[in-house]
Amino acid sequence: MTHTLQQGISKMSLGAVSAALTLAVVLVLGVITTQSAQAQTFTVLWPFAGGPSPASPDAGLTIDAAGNLYGATVYGGPNNENNYFGTVFEVSSKDKDTVLYNFCSVGGCPDGAWPHAGVTMDAKGNLYGTTTWGGTYPGYGTVYKLTRKSGAWTETVLYSFTGGTTDGCSPEGGLLLDKSNTVYGTTYGCGTYNYGTVFKVDTSGKETVLHSFAYADGANPYLTSLLMDSESDLYGVALNGGGGFGTVYKLSKNRTFTLLYSFTGGTTDGCYPSGTPLMDTKGNLYGTAEQCGSSGDGVVWKVSKNGNEKVLHNFAGGTADGANPYAGVIMDSAKKLYGTTYAGGASSLGTVYELNPKGALTVLHSFASSDGSNPYGGVIRDAKGDLYGTTYTGGTGGYGTVWKLKPKP
Repeated sequence: MTHTLQQGISKMSLGAVSAALTLAVVLVLGVITTQSAQAQTFTVLWPFAGGPSPASPDAGLTIDAAGNLYGATVYGGPNNENNYFGTVFEVSSKDKDTVLYNFCSVGGCPDGAWPHAGVTMDAKGNLYGTTTWGGTYPGYGTVYKLTRKSGAWTETVLYSFTGGTTDGCSPEGGLLLDKSNTVYGTTYGCGTYNYGTVFKVDTSGKETVLHSFAYADGANPYLTSLLMDSESDLYGVALNGGGGFGTVYKLSKNRTFTLLYSFTGGTTDGCYPSGTPLMDTKGNLYGTAEQCGSSGDGVVWKVSKNGNEKVLHNFAGGTADGANPYAGVIMDSAKKLYGTTYAGGASSLGTVYELNPKGALTVLHSFASSDGSNPYGGVIRDAKGDLYGTTYTGGTGGYGTVWKLKPKP
């Protein structure tokens, strides 16, 4: 099985269905609070309404030192009454919800459209992200920057992808920012072999293709961001390629590419990894694969710096477990992992989970439509241990939610 951009296109039709269902819904900003069996406190911070309002976040959130949350939605925004091209938003620590930017503000969308990724913040509070479509060469996507001046946000397109064999196209993932404010990311398609690229864009807008995937080493990185270690080496996952089930790779600062692991699929391994890899203090990488494993519902995996893989958890679907994790995981000081699944749980609409070092999984929350459903994005954690994330659909408006999960005392 090979994933294609048709997966993203199918989401547009899902958004259209949600729009039809919510024509009579009036969005009332507020909170919806529930208690799970584990006494977690779950709060909806923003139920998205769609149409000219934000709709359908594909990725997770970024949090600043003040506790303000930032993200992007694939759809929504007032520009073009028939095709809503996405937004960047903020949920303040005081529960104030604000749209910071609406994409496709000019005909032809030179400023970008359909941001499937979230945003990254620099030390000055500027935001960076990608759009899958739009730019100088419509259809190839952009790297953008949002700058706040006197309370207003201004967008700058740092780079417009040109596609073909010499450049990437259709970035479906987020950006990594280094100390010099150079951004790094991946594209789903184009490049030398048309399987996507790894790229960087410096502060002057100069782009460099660092690697073109050739399928044997990976293909089509999807809903993912890169990881950088202390030596400035990059790590990532590719949805397809390798033996056909996706790969984990390393790209050194001198552009030496190393294939760390190729997934084998079936019932003994995962397949089709997405999300952002996590590295522990020993150099081990952690992540998820959305399918395969013992029940076919995906896995949480660990890959050592030498390329040895171990499946830490096989998702089983059903009401007691999650299914189909698209996002990666984060780790706390006790080495517990946290993440989301797109499906599974009590209502089969996705979960938030905790996986302890012994491999025991606890479902912290099962989505129930009214509080959100089908999360693609992962979780972030604040200094208090509270978790935050998004859902793609559900909520009172039907177009997804921003949520907070406060662990039990």
